[in-house]
Formats: sequence, C-alpha cells, structure tokens
Amino acid sequence: MPLWQRFRGEEWPTLRELLAPGRRLVSGWVLVPLLFCLWPFLILLGLYPMARSARRLARRVFAVPGPRGITDEVVLRVQRIRAWLALVAAFVVLVVYGTADDWSQLSDQFEIRLAVTPLLVLVTAPVVVGVLFRLAGPAARPAMRAQVRPAVLMAAQYLGACTAVPVLLWLSGRAQGSVQGLFLGPLFNLLVLAVPVWVLMFVGFASPTVARTAFTMDRVHAVFPPILTGVLVWELAATGLAFGGLPPGPLPVQLGAVVGGPATVTAVAWWEVHRLRTRFGVSLRGRAANATGQ
Repeated sequence: MPLWQRFRGEEWPTLRELLAPGRRLVSGWVLVPLLFCLWPFLILLGLYPMARSARRLARRVFAVPGPRGITDEVVLRVQRIRAWLALVAAFVVLVVYGTADDWSQLSDQFEIRLAVTPLLVLVTAPVVVGVLFRLAGPAARPAMRAQVRPAVLMAAQYLGACTAVPVLLWLSGRAQGSVQGLFLGPLFNLLVLAVPVWVLMFVGFASPTVARTAFTMDRVHAVFPPILTGVLVWELAATGLAFGGLPPGPLPVQLGAVVGGPATVTAVAWWEVHRLRTRFGVSLRGRAANATGQ
C-alpha cells in the first residue's frame, strides 16, 4: 500500500517510515545539521509522533463496536456540500466586509465554540433523549434503554477530554511561570505545553466519530442525531451572537449570516428525519433496525 494511503487507514506510518525516502537520498550525518537549520521541520518531527499516538488512542477509546445504525449516503453527501458552502459563504463575507478586528476574532470565536459546545451537548442531549423516550412506544423503550449506558460513557469520556484542555493549559501556564529565568526553562516549557497539545489532538481525532454518531445515540433512536443537530445549531448561533456580535456587512448580509447557517442545518436535519420515516420506516414511536441507504 502506498505511504499516503496509510493515512486513511487504521494506523498512520511511523516517523521512521516517513523519513526513509529522505535518508536514502541524503546521508544521515548531512541530515543532522540540515534539520537544525530548518527548525519548523523539527517542530513537525516532534508533533507528528504526538498526533499519531493521539489518533491511535482516540480511535481505540471511541471505537463503535458492531454494525452502525442507519447510514444514508445521500444525506451525508448533502451535509458535506452544505458545510463547504457555509464555509465559503463565511469566507466571502469576511473578505468583502471584514476588518482587521473581524479576522483577529476568528480564533476567539473558535475557542468560545470549543469551550461552549461540550456544555451545550451535555445539557441538550439528555433533554432530546427524554423527549424521544416520552414519544416512543412501550415496546421500543427497553431496547432504547439498553443503548443509553454506552452512549453516556462515550459522552463522559469526550466531555472529560474537552474539559481537560483548558485546565491543562492553565496548569501549564502556571508551571511555565515558575521556571522563568532558569537555564532549562525553554525546554521545560515545551515539555509542559506538550501535554495539553496532545490532549487537544486527541479531542480533534475523536470529534469526527462523536459528530458522526452523536455519542452513539443513533443506536438509542435513529432520529436523535438530526434532532440534536437541529437544536444545537441554534444554541451555538445564539452563543456566537452573544459573545461575538453580528458579523460584518450591511443588515441583510448580517441577518443572512446569522439565520442562514442554522436555518439550512435545520432544514437538512428535518429532511433527514423525513427520509428516515419514508425510506427506512423510522417513526418517533419506535427504533428501526440497522440499514444502509444509498
């Protein structure tokens, strides 16, 4: 298998395998001073093993055993197209109407979403599950209840990892301040900072599985992921509006940016619920068997 294809598999290639073509072209003794001249490459050499180990553990911890629930490839394709169009639209608005302050606030908005999303999921998911249990028929509730425990365990693990990132960053900042002026201070700072960076990588590699399966709540009820998405997107929009204000541009553009994104996500979510009912026979009063849609 070609080396680049292994990045899509279960295990990334090792750092030794990545550097093997370069070692064959350049002598090892010549490569050492060259690496020290290219310090960004040295940072990459340090980050790659961290990313590889974080990905391996994330895929192990957040593995979904057994067959998945219903997978509708048409819906997945539409979701990807909508996400890319939303990204392009946001970029165009920033390019046309954005100021330097708007561009500088992008990282702040990302950090706010990273901190708020787990809390919103923690609050919203039990409410959605409770509503689905209330709507489900008595015959469907025992099977739904059996799937709640592994979903709660996965949610707790993910939320714990998300919470650990800001906590570890704060602790690393305190630790770095205690060694200022020491000879080995810079090396110590890098080692301390490596811990929260690794946990952030772990969260990043776990997020696609969590987002795709909604903490495996799709096994509790097939309509859980789209309903949760439809609710959560409005909560995130309100949070972004509260912390970041309106996006740049004239009023119609601002309203379109604020309302258009959540509205299109909600439309796709309810279209997914409609397809679950019409194509797979899923109703709010019962769970459907595993299936795959093309």
